[in-house]
Amino acid sequence: MNIDFPPPSKGTYNNAGSSRRLAAYLEHEDLERIEKGIYTEGFFNLTEENLYKSQVVKDIDNNKSQLLKTDAKFYAIHISPSAKELQAIGVTEKEQAEAMRRYIREIFIPEYAKNFNKGLSAEDIKFYGKIHFDRDRSENNENNMHCHIIVSRKDQANKIKLSPLTNHRNTKKGVIKGGFDRSNLFQKAEKGFDVLFNYVRPLDESFEYCNTMKNGSITEQIIMQERVNEFTNSLQHDVMSSVSQSFNQSVGQQARESINQSTNSPNLGLSSALGVFSPQVHGEDVEELKKMEEIKRKKNKGMKR
Repeated sequence: MNIDFPPPSKGTYNNAGSSRRLAAYLEHEDLERIEKGIYTEGFFNLTEENLYKSQVVKDIDNNKSQLLKTDAKFYAIHISPSAKELQAIGVTEKEQAEAMRRYIREIFIPEYAKNFNKGLSAEDIKFYGKIHFDRDRSENNENNMHCHIIVSRKDQANKIKLSPLTNHRNTKKGVIKGGFDRSNLFQKAEKGFDVLFNYVRPLDESFEYCNTMKNGSITEQIIMQERVNEFTNSLQHDVMSSVSQSFNQSVGQQARESINQSTNSPNLGLSSALGVFSPQVHGEDVEELKKMEEIKRKKNKGMKR
């Protein structure tokens, strides 16, 4: 799961003014899909779906009480699942989009709110999401579904300033109280995804691994790689054990069925009981045995005379 906060810029991500430019950008994919006759996803928030861009812009732009002209009015967030994660949440685009909205509402936004350490909940966050299915940037034209979020600088009540780009972390003193720990958010959001969708995440696909290999010391990287190797070996052992157990159960079932068939068959004498282990006697063989027995009987009769 890749989560990032695009830094403010003078272009699309200029957040000192209106959100109109960013909202318009997030609709660019809709025109292409409409021309191809493919359904589109409207904006959504915590409780509503298929919302219009005009409502998004109006709601975000009007939620800026006591902010200066040069202050940030909103922030952008990108959330991009990996190919394996997409497979875990659905097969079709509609299934994946529905699962993504659920993840944003039930996991990401609640964790985003908690991470400010100000006693906030998901209901306190003013945000709008837009799902994209852009295939142009993916190999083999595969699904590259991801979600863009526009989140207001102020809370729903238009009273508290909230910045996910601050470097303060749960501060108790000073002008700024609370803060925002992005690393903690990434880990919580990742764990929440795994629990919500019963996703078994390999260690080398975790935020912990990526963060260590990028920012950790050489010693920390070596230890992490050893953990990955242990995890991989353990997973392979579990898979082989599962396969072996399934095979033994299958063979055992077949043996039990064979024994039951033998036990339930009618008693046809010793020859029938040993028929499984003895050569089969055909009709022509029986006739040949009768002829040999007749010759032997006549020979014995002649000797007695």
